[in-house]
Amino acid sequence: MKRWWRSRHLIAICYFKVLKACYDRLAHRHDLMVATIHALVALGGSGSIEEIRERVIELLAVPDEVANLPYTTKRGNVDGRTELEYNLAWARTYLGQMGYLENSSRGVWSLTANAADPNAIMDLRFKKELKGTISDLQKQNDWKQDLLKLLCETMHPSAFERLVQRMLRETGFVQVEVTGRTGDGGIDGKGIAKINGILSFHVVFQCKRYAGSVGSAESRNFRGAMQGRADKGLFITTGYFTREAIREAVRDGASAIDLVNGDKLAEKLKTLGLGVKVDYIESITLQPEWFKTI
Repeated sequence: MKRWWRSRHLIAICYFKVLKACYDRLAHRHDLMVATIHALVALGGSGSIEEIRERVIELLAVPDEVANLPYTTKRGNVDGRTELEYNLAWARTYLGQMGYLENSSRGVWSLTANAADPNAIMDLRFKKELKGTISDLQKQNDWKQDLLKLLCETMHPSAFERLVQRMLRETGFVQVEVTGRTGDGGIDGKGIAKINGILSFHVVFQCKRYAGSVGSAESRNFRGAMQGRADKGLFITTGYFTREAIREAVRDGASAIDLVNGDKLAEKLKTLGLGVKVDYIESITLQPEWFKTI
């Protein structure tokens, strides 16, 4: 028995050493910056955050076990992202500061003319014009971590469902109802999504206050519950979705499920001004040349 236990113990140690080695390679931020550039090239010069993430995982051959590692702040707060997503956000931010990337208000990142020379990318680690440190990015996200902690630890589940209801209404949904009935397959509510006032489709949603991950089983169960009841499904969580859950949500031949993790949820609440206030500093610049055109 002792020999069997020792053997299993050694296997577990080796396994986690392999995972750590993969993660150390993944977390090397220079590699992620280079991979982000190559991912965007492969995507035709522009891409969404999700498209970039999937292409980077493919380029670096990141195993699911590593891609699913959760990100936890030094304060122990949940972040609604994986370690990979957090480090990719760091890479995009710094690439933007260096003039290699730009992003639109719709969250699409694209290459600039500065990224046309592949050789220049290899020298990223030696660039001197990097502004700020990794702690700057952490400070920028402190409010997200505090918000998600509040939603998970303080807000009552029924209040969270009402918050999601309000958020959907603010984004253009109509006839939004919170059902929350037990034995309803996990469906928490339903509504009708309106597109440009012309198209509309029925949506059922599920909202979970998770500090950790949502796996493929939850996605499958939700899809099973929505069959014959809606055109699309919307799964919202304060945590994050594993790679398996993401693949299950977009599986060919099955009803599509849109996923909103904690990071996206926090950004949407900020955009809509729901419990998050943004203070802007007004900057006024006089343009004397304009008056000469009168």
